[in-house]
Amino acid sequence: MFRFSLFLTVFAVISTKVIAQDIGYAKKTINTLTSSSYWGRGYTNNGMAKAADFIEREFKKLGLTPIDAMAYKQEFSFPVNTFPNQMKLEVNGKALRPGNDFIVHQASKGISATANLIQKDSLTYVSPEAGVVLSVVPKLTWSVAQKVMDYTLIEVAQKAIPTSPKTVKLAITNQLIPNFTAANVVGMIKGTSKPDSILVFTAHYDHLGGMGSSTYFPGANDNASGVALLLDLARYYAKNPSKYSIVFIAFAAEEAGLLGSKYFTENPLFPLSQIRFLWNLDLMGNGDAGATVVNATLHSKEFTLLNKINNANQYLVKINPRGKAANSDHYFFTEKGVPAFFMYTQGGVSAYHDVDDIAATLPLSAYQNIFKLLVAFNKELIN
Repeated sequence: MFRFSLFLTVFAVISTKVIAQDIGYAKKTINTLTSSSYWGRGYTNNGMAKAADFIEREFKKLGLTPIDAMAYKQEFSFPVNTFPNQMKLEVNGKALRPGNDFIVHQASKGISATANLIQKDSLTYVSPEAGVVLSVVPKLTWSVAQKVMDYTLIEVAQKAIPTSPKTVKLAITNQLIPNFTAANVVGMIKGTSKPDSILVFTAHYDHLGGMGSSTYFPGANDNASGVALLLDLARYYAKNPSKYSIVFIAFAAEEAGLLGSKYFTENPLFPLSQIRFLWNLDLMGNGDAGATVVNATLHSKEFTLLNKINNANQYLVKINPRGKAANSDHYFFTEKGVPAFFMYTQGGVSAYHDVDDIAATLPLSAYQNIFKLLVAFNKELIN
């Protein structure tokens, strides 16, 4: 009796350690990718390239192989507007903080000017002579642009200016890079008996980068969380290879318009017809309110299977079905006829495309259960 109790105790400790180790790996990955050295995994300070190098190192460490002995990285290029240096704004003589109090619209041109503002409507103020538009908004949400407008648009948080803006002083530097080079990072675990049948996991690793020389957007939920899950699944399948080959793709330039996945589907490293199913993982950091699956209505059989597994194990409180949508990297695969789901979590923190999307506040409340759900789904699908 004593020995059996000891066994149960040891087993419980080992099991807890294994689970903790998985979530620990995820947290470590997210902390790394959201650190200042990666500068928002974007277009200044070499942020995106550093993130690609990190993922490539992890693929190699885990034993993933390049496809057909090719390199792990698939490079492509595109134009992008960046803000590498000055990012200063004063409204009514008050200096505002970039990222916290204001953002510059991603397609804005650089400017150095002092100007009076004319009210256009309740939330918009303009200086036609200086080519400045100031918009007062309830929430600051940034993005990426591939072109430059002929004026400068500033969005200011309502809480940052208690009175109507009358004057502005700006010093903003932009730089359009006509051929910014990025890379998808691709690794594979070859199938044990049916290597030409392929399951794919994807997650975009890029985020918004930096706005000026002192502000960057960490992108913990979007999408360091998805990359963490991608790498964690790669760890699992490297130790537990399946009958089918499993390919892991970390896409670049999702935030710039799904450019990495578009390039991959137009220049595939293997026939897309070999893909049995694809999972695109984005916004994996929450889950208190469940998750949503895009393309659920296109692939009702697979969605029924997913719900059957979830209902039997209570992994997520609910899985919401959604139809076809061009909102992440699954889209161009869907357009090529590849069966694919895009899953994202709901509930938890609401930070999105802002400076508050940080690792410290990301709950990862459903992370382990999503991991189990995906592994169980793949097992059923293969069998």
